[in-house]
Amino acid sequence: MSESELREKVVNALKSVYDPEIPVDIYELGLIYDIKIFPVNNVYILMTLTSPACPSAGTIPGEAEQKVREIEGVADVSVELTFDPPYSQDMMSDVAKLELGFM
Repeated sequence: MSESELREKVVNALKSVYDPEIPVDIYELGLIYDIKIFPVNNVYILMTLTSPACPSAGTIPGEAEQKVREIEGVADVSVELTFDPPYSQDMMSDVAKLELGFM
């Protein structure tokens, strides 16, 4: 599998993870800051949460890691949580904004 194919599968896996309080997936919400694919299909994800006090802080990063780890061919997954830059609604995709009534 090529790097671009794996990246697409990673994005699709992340689109299956939802913040339980918001009916939009974490990718469209803009919570994923970076996805890197390293040799031998090791995946690195840099992400944030809507707030440092997010009640789902203990579950969302782990669920994201689990979903990506389930992709056939992925050797390892590392999820790093950051709050720099702080999350804002401007990071949402147009799909998310439309779904949440911001457009």
